[in-house]
Amino acid sequence: MYEPGEGKSYKLEVFDFFVFAFFLVETTVKMVAFGVYGYKNSYLPNKWNKLDFFINIAEAFGYFFNILGIDFLLSQVFGPLRLISRVPSMRDVVTVLIDVVPMLAIVLVIFLFVIHLFAVVGVQLWAGQLRNRCFLGDDIPTNNNMSLSPYFETMFDEKVPFVCTREGKSGTQHCRDIPPYQENGGNCSLAAPHNASAANWGIPTVASHTCINWHSFYNVCRASEKNPHRGVINFDNIFYAWITIFQVVTLEGWAEIMFFIMDAHSFLSFLFFMLVTVMGSFIIVNVCAVVIATQFLENMKLKSEEPSPGAACNALRLLCRRFACWLRRFNRSNKVQPNAGQKGTLGSILRPFNKHIRTLVESSHFDHVIMFAVFLSIITIAVEHHNQPPKMTHVLHICNIVFTFVFFVEMTLKLIALRFKYFFDLNNIFDFAIVIVSVWELIAQSDGRLSVLRAFRLLRFVRLLHFLPYLLRQLLVLKRTIAEAGPLCMLLLFFTFVCSVLGMRLFGGQFIFKDPQGDIIIERKNFDTMLWSMVTVFQILTQEDWNLVLYNAMTSTTPWAFLYFVTVIMLGKHVLLNILVGIVVQSFQEKESSECDQDSSRVDEDFNDSVTSFTSETDPSRPSQSPLTSEKDTEPANTQEDNKPLTCIQQMLHWCKEHEEWAFYVFSPQNRFRSYCQRLISHKLFDNTVLLFILLSCVTIAMERPAIHDESTERWILNMSRYVFSSVFLVEMLFKVVALGVFFGKDCYCSSSWNVVDGSLVILSVIHIIISLASSGENNMLGILKVLRLLRTLRPLRVIKRAPKLKLAVDALITSIKPIGNIVFICCTFFFFYGILGVQLFQGKFFHCLGQYTKHITNKSDCLSANYLWVQKPYNFDSLPQALMSLFVMYSKDGWVNLMYDGLDAVGIDQQPVRNHNQWMLVFFITFMVMSFFLLDMFIGVMVETFAQCQQQQKKENKEEASHDPSRNKPKKIPTQTPYYTYYSPMRRSIHTLCTSDFLDVFMAAVILMSVLIMAFQHYKQPLYIERLTEYSYYAFTVLLIIEVLLKILAFGIRRFLRNSWNHLDLAVVLVSVASIVFIGIEMADWIPINPSILRVCRVLRLAKVLKHKKIRVLLKTIIKTLSQVGSICLLFAFFFFIYAALGVELFGNLECTEENPCLGLHRHANFKHFGMALLTLYQVCTGDNWSGIMKDTLRECRPTDIDCVTYLSRVSPMFFSSFVVMAQFVLVNLVVAAIMQALEDSNESNPTNFCLPLEKDEEDPSDNAGARLRGSVGVLSNE
Repeated sequence: MYEPGEGKSYKLEVFDFFVFAFFLVETTVKMVAFGVYGYKNSYLPNKWNKLDFFINIAEAFGYFFNILGIDFLLSQVFGPLRLISRVPSMRDVVTVLIDVVPMLAIVLVIFLFVIHLFAVVGVQLWAGQLRNRCFLGDDIPTNNNMSLSPYFETMFDEKVPFVCTREGKSGTQHCRDIPPYQENGGNCSLAAPHNASAANWGIPTVASHTCINWHSFYNVCRASEKNPHRGVINFDNIFYAWITIFQVVTLEGWAEIMFFIMDAHSFLSFLFFMLVTVMGSFIIVNVCAVVIATQFLENMKLKSEEPSPGAACNALRLLCRRFACWLRRFNRSNKVQPNAGQKGTLGSILRPFNKHIRTLVESSHFDHVIMFAVFLSIITIAVEHHNQPPKMTHVLHICNIVFTFVFFVEMTLKLIALRFKYFFDLNNIFDFAIVIVSVWELIAQSDGRLSVLRAFRLLRFVRLLHFLPYLLRQLLVLKRTIAEAGPLCMLLLFFTFVCSVLGMRLFGGQFIFKDPQGDIIIERKNFDTMLWSMVTVFQILTQEDWNLVLYNAMTSTTPWAFLYFVTVIMLGKHVLLNILVGIVVQSFQEKESSECDQDSSRVDEDFNDSVTSFTSETDPSRPSQSPLTSEKDTEPANTQEDNKPLTCIQQMLHWCKEHEEWAFYVFSPQNRFRSYCQRLISHKLFDNTVLLFILLSCVTIAMERPAIHDESTERWILNMSRYVFSSVFLVEMLFKVVALGVFFGKDCYCSSSWNVVDGSLVILSVIHIIISLASSGENNMLGILKVLRLLRTLRPLRVIKRAPKLKLAVDALITSIKPIGNIVFICCTFFFFYGILGVQLFQGKFFHCLGQYTKHITNKSDCLSANYLWVQKPYNFDSLPQALMSLFVMYSKDGWVNLMYDGLDAVGIDQQPVRNHNQWMLVFFITFMVMSFFLLDMFIGVMVETFAQCQQQQKKENKEEASHDPSRNKPKKIPTQTPYYTYYSPMRRSIHTLCTSDFLDVFMAAVILMSVLIMAFQHYKQPLYIERLTEYSYYAFTVLLIIEVLLKILAFGIRRFLRNSWNHLDLAVVLVSVASIVFIGIEMADWIPINPSILRVCRVLRLAKVLKHKKIRVLLKTIIKTLSQVGSICLLFAFFFFIYAALGVELFGNLECTEENPCLGLHRHANFKHFGMALLTLYQVCTGDNWSGIMKDTLRECRPTDIDCVTYLSRVSPMFFSSFVVMAQFVLVNLVVAAIMQALEDSNESNPTNFCLPLEKDEEDPSDNAGARLRGSVGVLSNE
C-alpha cells in the first residue's frame, strides 16, 4: 500500500498506529502476566520476547522522530520481523541460523580477508587508471565552428567509456584507435588544413563522404574526472576497490572491468582477474557455502531428530485424505439407500457390463493405449510453431478433438468401473481436471488461453517412472528436498519481503534518469512498488545484472548504498540459498525414505498395481516362444540335406577359430615381426615418443586460425605437419594392431575403449588427408572437409590414455555419467514442459520494431510503413527448439531478466511490445527460476554422492593393501635423543624461548595487520604526508621482519629454520620486501613488468600462520587441501577448454563485429580469432558472465554481402555453447564443490583420506610438530 515519493495517506497512518498499539498492549500484558525479569518464565529472558520488545522500541522511536520531523526509515522495516516468532517452522530455522552465527563470522572474516587482499593490490596497480580519456591536443585549430567535447565520448557516454592507455604503458587501446568522425552516415578521412581560413574548412562540404575527421584531434591521453559506470567502477581508493573486487567475485560484469583494465594498463592484467575469480569465486565462496550448509545441517540434527516434511506437503495430503473419506462415506450411503427410478434403471443396464469394463480399465493394455495416446497428443502440441501452414493448423485441431474424445472416453469408462473410487487416486483427479478443461475449450471455442493447460498432459508420463527405478529415486530426492526446504523457502520469501520493504524505503522513486534526448526514463529494475521491489530483490539473489541496480542506486542516492546489496547477497545468496545445497546433499545421502516419500508410495499404489498386473499378464506369453526355440532346434536337422556348402563354411569357421590369436590371420603369436612389435610397444620410449607427437599435434591445432592465407608459409607448414603426424599415428596403430590383434584375443586392440578412440581418430585423419588431396578445390567436397577439420580438434582425446592423472580424473567423471544423465533427463522434462507452455503463451509475440523513433509504433504495418525493421528477438518461443534454447539460457541464470521483460511486454502476434503489458507472466518466469535452484543443486548432490562412493571404495582398497602388507602395520620406533638446544648459551636459549612462544607470533601478526591497514590508506591523488607515512612505515615493518628472521635463524639454526615450510614463507616475504625497496630506490620500476610496490602486499600472506583459532585453522586446512586438488581438476578444465577452443576457432573465427552487425557479447578481448583469445572467451563463458550475449552473436543469419559466412552456425552454435556450459558450469565447477566438501570432512577427521581424483601426497607440516616438541622440551627443562 505504501508508494515511495507520495507519503503515507491518513488511513494508512491510522492503521499503522492501530497495529503498533495492539502489539504494545500485547507486550504490556505479557510483562504484567509473566513479570519483566528475574522470574522463571519472565518476559525478557525469552529471546523472541526480546525481539518483540526491540521492535516496539524501534517503532516508538520512529513515532518520536516523526514528531521531530525526522523520517526514521528502519522503524517501518522492523515490523514484519514479528512474523518469525509466530511461525514455528520459521522460528526453528532462525534458531538454528543463530547458532551458526559464530561459524558465519569466521567464514565472513576469511571472505573479507581475500577481498581486502585483492583490493589492496588493485589500488597499488590501477589507482586512477580508469580515468584515462583521450583529450584534445594542442594542434587543433582555434578558429573553427565545431563544438567538440573536451575528451572523446562514446554513444554510451560514461557507461561504456573509451579508456585509453598513457605513453609508456602497455595497454591495448590508444587514442589512435578512436573511430573516425561520421557525417551523413559516412566516415570522414580528411585532416583539417591549418593555414586555411575558417570559411574554407570550418563547415566542411561533404562530397562522397569526404569530410574532416575531427576525432583525430583527440590525441592526448590523460586522467579525467570520471570513472566508468558513473564513477562506481574504479580502484582509486580502498572503498571503491572493495566494491569492484566484490563485483568480480560475484562473477557478474567482471569481464567488462577486466577489459577496461586491459585497455588502460596491460593485456596481461587478465591473469589478476583469473586469479581473483578462481580463488574468490570457485574456492573461497564454495568453501563458505560448504561450511554454512554442513554446519546448518549438523545443528538441525541436534535440534530435532525428525525432519520436517513440509507444511505444504502435509496440507495437500490432509486435504486429499479428507476428500477421499468424504467420497467413501458418500459411496456407502448410496449402497445403503439406492435411488429408484431412472438412476436404478441406468444402474441395472450397466451392471452386466460393469465387470467387463472394470477388467478392461485395469488391464495393462488399456494403460499402454492411453499412454501412447498421451505421447501422440504431446507430440501434436510440441510441433506447433509460429507461421505454421493453415493445413497443419487444421490437422492439429482435428487431432486435439480426437485426443480429447479418447481421454473423455477413458475417464467415462473409469468412472463407470470404479465409480467414486476413481477419485481416491490423485492422478485420476488430475486427469479429470485436464479432460474437463479440454472439453470446455472445445465447447466454448475459446481464444486459446485454456490450451495452455493441455500441456499438463505431459505430467501423466510420471507413470512410466516405475520402469526406471534410478530415475524415480532422483525424483523422490527432488520431492524430499522440496518438502524439507519448505520452512527455508518461507524464510527466504520473508527475507525477500523485508529486503523489498527496505529497498522501497531507501531507493523508491529514485531510479529516474534522462536519456541524451532529454526524455525521462524510469529504470525497469526499481523499488517503486512492492511487486517490482520483490522482483528486483529476487533478481539480486540470482545475481543477474545486480551490478546495474547497484550503479543506479549509488548514482541516485549515496555510495553507501553498496552495503544494502552486500547484505542481500551475503545473507540471501551465500547463506540461505547455500543451506538449500546442504539439504539437497543430505537428501542424497539419506538411506531411509522420509515420511513424505512413504505417503507418496501410498498415493501411487494404483501405479504399482498396474505394474504388477502388467508383469503378471506378460508372464503367460513366455510359452509362446517355445515354437521358435523348437524351430531353432530342428533347424540343423532340416539343413543336413545340403552338406557340401555347409562343410566348406564350417571348415572356414573352424580355421578362423583356430587362428583367432593370429593378427590379421597372418602373423602368428610366434612370428618374429609380431614379437618385435610387442617389444616395441611395451617400451617406455615408444609411449613417450607418441606422447611427444600428440603434444606437437595439439600445438599445431592451437596454431590454426581462419586468418592464415592458403598460400602462406605458415599454412604450408601446418599442412605438412598434419601429414607427418597422421603418418606417425598410423604407423603406431599398425604396430599395435600387429602386436595385439584387432578384434580377437585376450588383449586385442579393440578390447580397450581408449584404443578404439585412438584408432577412430587416426582413421578419420587419414580419410581427411585422402579427401583433401582428391578434392583439389572442388566445391562439392568442401562440406565433408569442414566436418573432418572439426573432428581433427578431437585429437587431444588421445592424451587421456597416456596421462595417468588425467585418465583417473576422467574415469572418476565417467562414473558420474549415469546419475548426471538422470538429472539431465529430469531437466529436459522440466524444459519440455515449460517449453510447451512458453510456445502456447508467447509464440509470434517476440517481435519488435527497430528504428529511431518507435514511440508511436503499435504494430508491424506501422513499423514497415515508417521504413523501419520488424525484427525477431534471438531468444523467443516461436517453436519448441527455440523455447528450449531460451529456457536453457534462463536456467543458467544469465540473461533471464531480459527474457522476462520480453515476456511481460508481449502484446500479440505482429503487435509492438508495450512495457509491462501482462504482469501475470511473472508467474511463468519466477516459478521456472525457483525450480531451477533445486535442479542446479541436484548436480551438486550427484557429484558429492559420487565422490563419497569413490572415497569409500578407495578406503576399502587402502585397508586391503594395508592388511596384505604387514610392514605398514608395524609401529615405527622413534629413537630418543637429547634436544638440540641443550648446550645453548643463556642468551641463545632466551632467544629460542622467544621464538617458540606465542607472543612473537601475535606481535608480528599485529605488525603485519597494521602494515596492511596503512597500505589501505593509499588512494588516487593522495597527499604527500600519506605517501611518506606509507613509505616510512614500510621501511620500519621490513626491518622488523628482518629482525624476526635473524632471530629465528639464530635460535634454530639455518637447517632447522629451512625445514619448516612456514619459515619459507617468512623468508620469501623478507626477500620480496627488500627487493621492492631496492627496485624503487635505484629507480628500476620501469624496467620490470610489474609495479614493485605490489610486492609489499605479499606480507599479508603471513597472517595465515598466526590464525590460531581452531575453526579458522580447519577452514584454512580445507582451502589448502582443496588447492592441492587444483592440479587434477585443472587438467580436466584444460582438456575440455582445449577441445572447445579449437572448435570455436574453426566455427566462429570469421565472425566480425561492425556497425552494421553490432555485437552484444563478442568484443576485442572476447572472440574466437585465435586459440589464445578463444581460451579467454571460454573462461568468460565458464563463469557465466554474458555468455548468452556471446551465443546471441553467433546465431546471426548470413547476408548476401557476408564473406566466409557459415550457414549452419545457427544450428551448431546452441549445441556448442549448451554442451560447454553443462560441462563447465554444471559438472566441472560442481566438481570443485564436491572436492571442498570432501576436504572439509577430511580436515575434521583425525585420519584424513584422499579424494577420488589422483592426489599428491599431503605435505607434512613440521611447524606444528616442531613447535610442540620445542615447547614440550622447554617445559621439561624448566621443571628440571
